[in-house]
Amino acid sequence: MRRSSTDESTYRRSPSPEGKEPGFARGGPFRRYSSLYGRADGGDGGGPFGLHGSPGPSAAQARCTAPKGTKYVVFYLDLSFIFLLELQRCGMARGCLQGVKYLMFAFNLLFWLGGCGILGVGIWLAATQGNFATLSSSFPSLSAANLLIVTGTFIMAIGFVGCIGAIKENKCLLLTFFVLLLLVFLLEVTVTVLFFAYTDKIDRYAQRDLKKGLHLYGTPGNVGLTNAWSIIQTDFRCCGVSNYTDWFEVYNATRVPDSCCLEFSENCGLHAPGTWWKAPCYETVKMWLQENLLAVGVFGLCTALVQILGLTFAMTMYCQVVKADTYCA
Repeated sequence: MRRSSTDESTYRRSPSPEGKEPGFARGGPFRRYSSLYGRADGGDGGGPFGLHGSPGPSAAQARCTAPKGTKYVVFYLDLSFIFLLELQRCGMARGCLQGVKYLMFAFNLLFWLGGCGILGVGIWLAATQGNFATLSSSFPSLSAANLLIVTGTFIMAIGFVGCIGAIKENKCLLLTFFVLLLLVFLLEVTVTVLFFAYTDKIDRYAQRDLKKGLHLYGTPGNVGLTNAWSIIQTDFRCCGVSNYTDWFEVYNATRVPDSCCLEFSENCGLHAPGTWWKAPCYETVKMWLQENLLAVGVFGLCTALVQILGLTFAMTMYCQVVKADTYCA
């Protein structure tokens, strides 16, 4: 039997608005409903099974705002991750800064204490021995006591600047310490190179100047020079700069100081030349330095290494302070 049109219209699907798929095609008749109106989540109305429902403004707005919120969440997560990384880098920079800080403070404290020791020895020599080891007549102030006092004071000043710069993390003081120590290191290297380059000229000038200084031996106001020559001739068993005859010009007679005698006694310098030391003091001291060249080289190398270590500490801490200020500002 043929069904009537009225019966058929009961079961026919109604077309969706604007030619879109019907409601059950997107969700089916089992979609969730609003507790107040019985509507589908995504529709504005319709039958109980959402046959005639169409997506309303709230659904369209939800679809537009959901991706935007997701972007914000991702942005906030990225920002938090970057912030954590910066905190970690800042903590690592601070940790490195603290380590270098205490190392440099300990180094400069030892540096400062060494300067105090050298200064103390210089003051003791100046107070007890006068101008000890003043051999040059051209440079009367170039005595062992004065050299030790100047060197000790300079080392103390540099060590003090380094200690304060390290403990205060002051970039200006650290840079000042680096520049001063670099200038000292370059000056030492320059003097060493010039010394080896002009050894012959230095030898001739030193002997001529020392012979000139012999005329000041035993004169008033030259106690340091007199003591220095007496100690050198006694300890090294030598006499004169190049020969014992150098003293003949000083005394205008066949005479030498008593420190030149093989066996010391009062006025033994007036005796025959057979009772005097024959070795020249300049060559004897020079040979002693050459025999102990290894010790002198080790001392110079240790001094250079200490200065290079101080330069490294100063520049490393300066860079760490700059990084810490940059990351943690």
